[in-house]
Amino acid sequence: MAGRVIRVALTGGIGTGKSYCLARFAHLGAPVTSADALARDAVAPGSRALAAIVQRFGAGILAPDGTLDRNALARIVFHDAHARRDLESIVHPIVYARVRDWFTTLPVAGPDAAAPADVGIADIPLLYETGHEVDFDRVVVAACAPATQLARVAARGGIGAGEANARIAAQWPIDAKRARADYVIDTDGSFADTDRQVEEVWNALRHEPRPA
Repeated sequence: MAGRVIRVALTGGIGTGKSYCLARFAHLGAPVTSADALARDAVAPGSRALAAIVQRFGAGILAPDGTLDRNALARIVFHDAHARRDLESIVHPIVYARVRDWFTTLPVAGPDAAAPADVGIADIPLLYETGHEVDFDRVVVAACAPATQLARVAARGGIGAGEANARIAAQWPIDAKRARADYVIDTDGSFADTDRQVEEVWNALRHEPRPA
């Protein structure tokens, strides 16, 4: 009997190139999903999650059109660990349930053990911070040097070095994630170098033994 799909988590830190790597995996044919995209769906206008967030943080975190103002919320939670945990307690259970459901929709190939294994990849930014690495068969970490990470985050929307440091500090150090990974993609180099590593990891994942 064929095993189930291999559940892979792609993680790293803010600014370490996860989104780029996920897009490259998709380009190579991998089924992919993103916790960030699922979270945006979970807090859509009219959702119970958005109502809970407004109740906890106030209407000031809403944009004029009634959607969640993610930047306004970020300015609160990246500077207040208690607020961040409150937000996570609202959103994370929904997101992880949707990730689990997504994996169940992926088709499994026939029982030929010599065939490449079926693999699904979910981009989970806070995988280790939330203790959910146990939900996955393999973990891939997108990593770069701390200086590179800081420069990339500071360049996002002109938030500056102070805000960038706060957002990075809210997550595990990238070296701690690198040490726990099954596979590491180093994104410090050129795009071509990252592409090569993504392809190598994808080929390795496709020939992993399927879980029972």
